[in-house]
Amino acid sequence: MLLHPKALAFFVQSGFITPLLQLQSDPSMFVASAANQLLAHILLAIQPENKEHANIKTNTEHSRVVLQTTDHIKESLVPKEGTLAAGSLQVLKLLALILDQARRPLRDQLLMALAASLEELAEAAYSQMTPALMDVIMAGYSPDSDDVTSRLLSSMLNVNKPADLVQAAAAFLHQSHSCASSDAANIRQAVRILLLPLHFVTGHPLLGTAPSADTAIMTAQLKNKSTFISMICVCLRNTPQVALMPPGILPCLPAMIVLSVVTLLRICSGDASTSSSSSSLDGCKNEVYRCIVNCGKVQKSALEALASLSSSPGADSTMNEVSEILVHYMSNPDSDPTVLQKSYKAFVQWTSVWTDLSFISQQLREDLFMGVEKRACDPRWEVRDSTIEFLGQLHCVPTRKSADSALLSERLTAPLLREALQDSESYVRASAVSALARGFRSFVPDGLQGTELSQEQTDTVGRLLKILCEDTEGFARRAVVRYFMTWLSSCSSPPSSPPSLLLESVRVVLSRGSLDLDWEVKVNTLELAELLLDAAFSDHGRCTGAENHPYATFSTHANGQARAGDAALDSALSSLVDQGVFSVLLSGLVDCDRPVALKACELLIRIRETIYGTADVMSVSCELPEWGWGKEIRKMLKNEGDKGQRVSVCEVLTSLALDERRVLLSQSSDYVHNSFQSLLQDILSAGVTLGDAGKDGGQEVIVDCY
Repeated sequence: MLLHPKALAFFVQSGFITPLLQLQSDPSMFVASAANQLLAHILLAIQPENKEHANIKTNTEHSRVVLQTTDHIKESLVPKEGTLAAGSLQVLKLLALILDQARRPLRDQLLMALAASLEELAEAAYSQMTPALMDVIMAGYSPDSDDVTSRLLSSMLNVNKPADLVQAAAAFLHQSHSCASSDAANIRQAVRILLLPLHFVTGHPLLGTAPSADTAIMTAQLKNKSTFISMICVCLRNTPQVALMPPGILPCLPAMIVLSVVTLLRICSGDASTSSSSSSLDGCKNEVYRCIVNCGKVQKSALEALASLSSSPGADSTMNEVSEILVHYMSNPDSDPTVLQKSYKAFVQWTSVWTDLSFISQQLREDLFMGVEKRACDPRWEVRDSTIEFLGQLHCVPTRKSADSALLSERLTAPLLREALQDSESYVRASAVSALARGFRSFVPDGLQGTELSQEQTDTVGRLLKILCEDTEGFARRAVVRYFMTWLSSCSSPPSSPPSLLLESVRVVLSRGSLDLDWEVKVNTLELAELLLDAAFSDHGRCTGAENHPYATFSTHANGQARAGDAALDSALSSLVDQGVFSVLLSGLVDCDRPVALKACELLIRIRETIYGTADVMSVSCELPEWGWGKEIRKMLKNEGDKGQRVSVCEVLTSLALDERRVLLSQSSDYVHNSFQSLLQDILSAGVTLGDAGKDGGQEVIVDCY
């Protein structure tokens, strides 16, 4: 409503700003957030330079609203003794929202009016408010000016609490992209702050020689385990960005940061032999180990950081150390399921950037396979699932010079994937099917006919079809349809020689997938049918021009070359009918799920446009079943009396009003259900219903307008 100038003017002049400011501190997060958004919109909309709302008495109204807002912020910004900080956090969110979009006069006016309160809040060092306060500072910060935000930033980057200091540095680094070149001093300081915990814990000289005062401060943090761990995790989340800093900013080589994360992971796994190369841990190594050994939170953050560091400069020089620690985590039976999953992800990320895997020793490869083999049989389904996903992801790593250089050969992994097809958990079965599809080129080479497949490969296809027909969960059935899409698309052309395993399987997938209760399975089945359309019509472009009309009749050609093309098109269309593609599209057209019906409609229109003007296809016909979708199609064709008879494909395509149907299916249900007319009808209907019930029971008519 307040997007309209007159409504906005009425709102401001009627004194509604006061209750809106009160709602800003509402205990409901949704109400407070909406109030923040509305207040920010009003302040930004009535700025004097905004000509869009020139009919408002700009200067007077703007000054009054700004004064009311600043008074409210001053009063609520610094928590009073015995009060909760939630109100202050909401005020900071409001201020950040305004400063982020305000132009110069309003921005300066707000900062000058609130400078004392903001500085008081920064000096008070409320840990829970550090992120929100940094959002305010960065929303109004400019490195070229010496204003309130510059002083606040300097104060936040020099606080005495290391945990708050790390959070402030992370927030500044995260939002300082636009001023990186002109604010090198603050960025350099933030980088050093974020590297200090890793320097202290791992002993790697990331900062050269850290001052003894910094070491003493870090040692003091060991007294609070949760705070120390949180600080380490914040640093780890920012190490990938830190490693990309230019040499003038970064105090060490990026590879040194990678090695420090590797060392941290070793410490977390309980490797007591990991020794510090500096004396920063002298006298407190036991306390550090007590905090982070077997700490899942630190392990997860470190593995995420290590995965992102794969793209850092000079990362190749750390290949041996990285591969060893990741294989160690993947082989460790005590690894938490989430830690194991992140280990897999990091390993795949690093293998995708390694140009040569020959540096990985045979022993390490054997350790990797043994670990994966054990994890594939783990009693925890999450572990089995992430392990099977990992095997599939390895297939997506760019092909190396030879098959022998692969980390895990298909000969070793295929039995694990086939066994997982019979897993008791549907997620694992679906992951196994997807993994087989990802590694398809090693499973069924291009152009291989069904008669050339090994017995194991043929049995695997049979298992997949059984999953499609019998599995009770949709995840696995969807994966099976996508598997055959991968197989079909991997062939340069579908095998046309006496029935291949592929074509036989595709017919089964089309017939079963189109009857599935899961709408996503049906959509995937239609996408499989689309691949068959692509192959059948690859030599026949769509007709274009004014004569291409959805209700045009099919005419003959006099040209001999065109006649030859028509014959080929007739053969292609007949093949699609025989394969069951046309039946799948017609059944999808009358499906109760809108995405299914829309996809089927679009594919039918494509067929109609492709065969337009071709006389030979007039003879192509298909059979409609007497029940189900066949009965619905006959109703649409007004041909209900001809049960059991075949119908012309061309007649069907021109009689179903496909274009009108596509327009209707393309409309979201929101255009009806969320309209004002629909809302009014709901209210009136509910009023009548409840009113009738109230005649006997005396119930009050209450309508939920939401």
